[in-house]
Formats: sequence, C-alpha cells, structure tokens
Amino acid sequence: MLSDRTIFINRELSWLQFNERVLQEASNPSTPLIERLKFLGIYSNNQDEFFRVRVGTLNRMAKYNTESPYEYVGENPKKILSKIYDSVNNLKNKFNHYYIEILTALERENIFILNENQLSNEQGVFIKKYFHNHVRPNIFPVLLDNINNFSLLKDHAIYLAVAMSNKTKKSNASIALIEISTDNLERFIQLPTSENKEYVMIVDDVIRYCLKEIFAIFDFDCFKAYTIKFTRDAELDLDNDISKSFIEILSDSVEKRKQGNPVRFIYDRTMPDIILKKLMKKLQISDYDHVVEGGRYHNFKDFMNFPVIGGQDLKFNAVEPIVNKSLNKHVSIFNAIKENDILLHFPYHSFQSIIDFIREASIDPKVRSISMTIYRLARNSNVINALINAARNGKKVSVYMEIQARFDEEANINWASRLHEAGVKVYQTVPGLKVHSKIILISRKEKDKNVLYANVATGNYNESTSKVYSDISLLTCDPRITNEVERVFDMFEHSFKNFKFNHLWISPNFLRDKFTRFINQEIKNAKEGKRAEVILKLNNLVDPDMVKKLIQASQNGVRIQLIIRGICTLIPGMIGKTENITAVSIVDKYLEHSRVYIFHNGGDEKMFISSADLMTRNLERRIEVTCPIFDPELKREIKDIINIQLSDNTKARNLSNNQLLKRKINDKIYRAQEDTYKYLQNI
Repeated sequence: MLSDRTIFINRELSWLQFNERVLQEASNPSTPLIERLKFLGIYSNNQDEFFRVRVGTLNRMAKYNTESPYEYVGENPKKILSKIYDSVNNLKNKFNHYYIEILTALERENIFILNENQLSNEQGVFIKKYFHNHVRPNIFPVLLDNINNFSLLKDHAIYLAVAMSNKTKKSNASIALIEISTDNLERFIQLPTSENKEYVMIVDDVIRYCLKEIFAIFDFDCFKAYTIKFTRDAELDLDNDISKSFIEILSDSVEKRKQGNPVRFIYDRTMPDIILKKLMKKLQISDYDHVVEGGRYHNFKDFMNFPVIGGQDLKFNAVEPIVNKSLNKHVSIFNAIKENDILLHFPYHSFQSIIDFIREASIDPKVRSISMTIYRLARNSNVINALINAARNGKKVSVYMEIQARFDEEANINWASRLHEAGVKVYQTVPGLKVHSKIILISRKEKDKNVLYANVATGNYNESTSKVYSDISLLTCDPRITNEVERVFDMFEHSFKNFKFNHLWISPNFLRDKFTRFINQEIKNAKEGKRAEVILKLNNLVDPDMVKKLIQASQNGVRIQLIIRGICTLIPGMIGKTENITAVSIVDKYLEHSRVYIFHNGGDEKMFISSADLMTRNLERRIEVTCPIFDPELKREIKDIINIQLSDNTKARNLSNNQLLKRKINDKIYRAQEDTYKYLQNI
C-alpha cells in the first residue's frame, strides 16, 4: 500500500509549482513583451505573499519543533523549509534570466529601461527636475546609527541602503536608509521620446542619480546605494482580552503585524560584506532568517503596473465586455431575472451589472431590504456607495463584512465603520470562522407578497479584480435558492444557529458531507457498470480526506477531470491510484477563479457553483455557499465553457509534469479564455 507521501505532494511545494507556471508565462515568446514583464510582477507579488503567510507559519512551527499537520503530509517543518528554499533559489535564477531576456527584446522594440549611469545630458536635466518636483518631497533618509531596532523597516517596502564616505576622510563613513514608497511615488518614470525610442527609468535610479543633493549638508563625496527588502510574518496574533470588542482586538493585531518577525531579508548581491553585516546587526536579522542574495531591484510586483508603451503587439488585445442578452432586453434587472435565471461570466461580462442590481434596488420603491456578504472590495467601491444610497432611501440594509479577510482587515474595518454611520446593519465577525460566501438577497413587494431575488457568486464583489479574475455570478428569483439564501442571512442574525438546507450546500456544516455523498454515488454507478464522471474546477485541491475520496473514486473506475489553478496535492495519472484522473492548470491573461462541481449522476447531471475550494479551511472554518444550477440552458452554458477549458492546448499545463500540453503540428489551436469570449458573444 502506498504511503501518504507517495500519493500527495506537499501543499507548499505544489504552490511553488503554481507560481512557476506564472513564471512560464513571463518566459513564453508568444506572450506579448509588456505582458511578460507584468507576469514577472505577478510572480513576485505571489512570492512575497507566500513568504509572509506560508513560510511565516512554517518558521513558527520549526522554532517550536512542531510536527506539521496532516495537510502538510506530516513532514518536518525544517525539511519542508529546506525544500522550499531550494525551489525558490532555482526559480530566482530563472526569473533573473527571463528579466534580462525581456530587457533585450524590449530594446529591439526601441524601448529602453535606463539606470542612473546611462542618461544623456538632456535626460539628466529632465530627471533632476522630476526629482525636485515629485520625488524629493516624499523621501526621508534615516541614518543607520539612529535606528534602535528592526521595527523601522516596513513589510513589503523597499529601501536604498546608502553607503556615504569621503575620499580624503576614510573614517568618516556612514550608512543611511531611504524608503522608496510607491504609495506616494510612481515606480516608473517615462522620459521624453527621442528618435522613435522610448525610455523608462525606475524611481530607485532617479534617487541614485540625485544622492549628492539629498545628502548635500554632509561632508561626503562618494555614494553607493544598494536595495534591500524586508518580509515579515503576516500571521495575526489575536489576544483574548474580554474587555475589548473583536474589532478592537483585530485592529491591535493588525498593528502588531507591522512588527512581525522577519521571514526574509533580500539584499543587492553587489553590497560589500562589511555593509551587509552592519545592516543585519542593526536590524536584528540573524542567519536563521532567510537571507537572500538578490539583484539591483526588488519589489518586482510593481511591474504589474509597467507603463503601457510601444506597439499594440506588445500588449494583450483589449476587449469590450459583453452585454448579457437577458439584461439587454429589459430596462429593469428585476424584470429580466423574473423571466429567467441569468449567469454573468466575469471579466467577459461587465461587473457593472452587479452594481446596477444593487443600485436599482436602492431606488426601487418596491424594494424593502437588501442583505449582502462582503469579503474584499475595490479601493474606491461603488458597491459601498450603492448600499449607503439604499440606506439613505429608507431600505433596510444588512451587511456581513468579513473583517478577517487577510491583508484587507484595515480596509474592511473602515468600510464597516462607514456603513454603520450610514445606518447599515453590520454583522459582527465571529472569531475562528470566516464568512467567505458571496451572496446578495433583495426583498421586493410585488402584488401584496414579498418576492426574493438573489445573487450567488464564486468571486468577490470587487469591480477592480472582476476585470482580471474569471468568476461566475448567478442572478435568480427561484425560491428553491432564494429562500435558502435568506436562511443563510438568518444564520448570521441568530448567531450561526443551524438551519435546514435542501438545495444549497453550506460549510462548515454540510459541504463535506454533501460532496462525499455525490462522489460515493459516482463510485456506486461505476461499480454497477454505469457511466461515472466528475469534473471539478477549483483554485485549490488540498484537503486530505477529499483527495483520498477522489483517489478512491479513481480506483473504482470513476473518470475525474480536474481544472486546478493553484495548489493540487493530488498526483494524477498514478497506476493503481489515480490513473483515471487528469489534472490541468490554465494560466493566461485572466486569473482563473471560479469554482464549478459537475457530477454525471447516472445521466441526471448535477452542477454547482461555489465560493469554496476543497481546502480544509473552506470545509471546516468558513461559511461557504455552494449553489445548484437548475436552469437547463445555464447548465449547458457552464458545461460548454468547462469543455472549452478542457480543450485548451495553448495555455493549459499538465499537472503531472507542470508543463504546457504538447500540441501536434496539425492540431487545431484552442485557447480557453479567447474561445470563451467568442462563445459568450454568440449565445
């Protein structure tokens, strides 16, 4: 019998494989050049969060010599960390190679990224002027000798460590730190075009070019600047002070996070050893922390916002959002929903339809109440504006704002305060349980009776991410769904009291059991010689019991097709275990984010959309909503799109080897995201 370590891949290593797939897009010659730079930025941003969250957790486990939980396959945390660092170093070398490759290719397109030593006289004048007008007011150097502890360094920020000396006074040397705050500064500065050539300069180098002016009051004539970056453990340490509200406890913990333990320190590899040692000593960074030799620039995440320059062939083609045919036929969204259920597919359809749904409800005299769950919002959220407008118009508005959404805690606390001030009922967060479901319920008085309208979605109510995250959103007035969505909100109002659900699968109480029952039915059908199939589209497949259940189904002849964007701890294609399972991951211009479960069910196909991945946290520690699709046309629509994804031979990777699917010379080309757009245009 095979051990767990041979049927599972460690979740952290699987995540690194996912980020390698992102990096593959940066290396792919068929990806437009500017987009290749942006994929470097996405990779870098992902890697930062991985260290802040996952490596931070493993560091704490290693420090206290704690065995990793079952989902880590029981490996020693120190061994996992060692494997992580080996993989990260390998990926770092690939990253550096691809970056140089992209810069060379950009130069062939007459686009040049200049440093401080490559400026012409005219460009130097332009940069000095730019520095005085935009940069200098936003930088505040701190001498290293004046720093008391490492808490000065902000997580996620980059700094220039400036070594200053006087050629004639060798002993009069000093080190200063300058934070490069991209909250206040543009990371990329476009210089004037010359002879059809376009020039960009990174703000780090603008500062380097002007170091003499920054430190003019000192008696220094030699300056060398090296970039450093500090990553902290992002885990929140919640105290149990009963005299505080949970929001107060969470706010305090968010502040403490800013001084969390170091998990990674990156420095410019050209930095002299004596300066590195001084920095590490002063900033209390030990050899135990992950000290990484890096390049000249850090925070490549900023490359996600690289200037849109060059010819159109250097960027993805911009596409207009499709107007859903059902919504296009009616002035009122409520009239459209009454006619038939509606599916929106973001970003192919515009998220404005959801804003309009709430906005229409906010001014419709027949609407009595609006209830909504919120996990993450756009920085300037029209969702919030529409809810506040509804409250001002006398509607009863209730919102469950998930205060514990990682890295959005501060923003959500502020949103909750703003809603509360506008008269919106804001439900309190429950410690240890996150509300991750995406649901809206609107009650409308029609002919002396209340009619419920609901939205159930797989992604956040965030107009910014909806442009790049692929998600599914159902608008319905089917009482089988709306009545049970109402019960979910009743759960919130009655301290999560259990309610009966016949159609929705609600975690943490029902999702694991319902999913297992459907898999068991497929196993039963396979044993009886019937067709037995399961298709799952997920972000992550991690939960050990769910993985084992899928393996059991495979061993009994159930055909399983997986589309997994991120972590997949199941190893597909293993003889005797998972030979009936195929698994692919699609990485393209949009982030695949929707969750779809499809069961053949003896020919009576059952289909669900969900906010939940098959991770232990989604099954046991979150309120998730999994919703059936009843309308035959919408089921056909989702199935068609899933089949388009399963046909992808351009951007799909085989999770058995993490490589692009091999396509024969004469094979027809399928690219799921482009083909989905065309499909939705024509239905």
